[in-house]
Amino acid sequence: MAIAYGIIFVISLIMPQLYFACIRKKQNEPWLLVLFLCVLVVTLGYFLLSISKTLEFALWANKITYLGQVFVPLCMFMIVSKLCGYVYKKWVLGVLIGLAVIMYAIVFTTGWLDWYYTSVTLKFEKFSTCLVKEYGVLHPVNLVYVLIYLVAMLGICITSLVKKKNESQKLAGFMLAIVLGNVAIWIVEKISTWNFEMLAISYIMSELAYFFVYLLLQDYIRKVDVPQSTAEKTRVVVLNSIPKAERIERVLKLLPADKTLTARQMEMLDGLLDGKSQKEIAADLHISESTVKWHLGILYTTLNVSGKDEILALFK
Repeated sequence: MAIAYGIIFVISLIMPQLYFACIRKKQNEPWLLVLFLCVLVVTLGYFLLSISKTLEFALWANKITYLGQVFVPLCMFMIVSKLCGYVYKKWVLGVLIGLAVIMYAIVFTTGWLDWYYTSVTLKFEKFSTCLVKEYGVLHPVNLVYVLIYLVAMLGICITSLVKKKNESQKLAGFMLAIVLGNVAIWIVEKISTWNFEMLAISYIMSELAYFFVYLLLQDYIRKVDVPQSTAEKTRVVVLNSIPKAERIERVLKLLPADKTLTARQMEMLDGLLDGKSQKEIAADLHISESTVKWHLGILYTTLNVSGKDEILALFK
């Protein structure tokens, strides 16, 4: 098992490098990077635990594992929320980070207090080491902590799947598949008698899935417009002299017969046809600029245009 944990750790070590090579150059997705770093810490802890020779070293390896593990559900929750079009106020994020810190503080007392583990011993197996634990009164808190995040992510995905259409719906469905995969592996780990931590595999699979989602998203992000030039500003003035209903009607003629725009995409179109910048649209809708970019990319793809220029060209 130590070899397996070592391989998983090496894979998790590569993922941040892939982020900077393939994602960061074109779009900044901090939660994706934080997820990769947290999984790196988790897998490092698993590997160190598997090669531990003393109980004290094993306990510290376990604490390293939890240092990343308490933040992994938060990272996944924020990624799924953003990809499904949900944005939260800063105080919500502050509360979630605070809960993760409290969760880790409970685990960190292992070896000194018995409220998370009442007792821990070291078990040596062939080519590996594992901890034999007796759980304390606060151990179920971690179970509840993880379950809440899983239920929240499922709720977000299902809500988006039901309410949205076209590309947004497809993305929500893919997010739902990732979350359900995590749930399945988590259940298998809880009911199995194996000493191997199945979550290590689950985290790597999730990393790869989110990584490829963001690679695909770049096709949309590339279509998002650049800052307005003088010519664009002139066209916006001309555009504003035309009644909005007529503007929308002209643009919707570009829409293929088998396509429809979601409510959110119509809001994006309204903002564009009012000559608003991405920042102004984000402020009006109380969402982030990156979320606006995401929806604009899908809007351009649905209308089969290369970007805002092609839409404004309808109003020369």
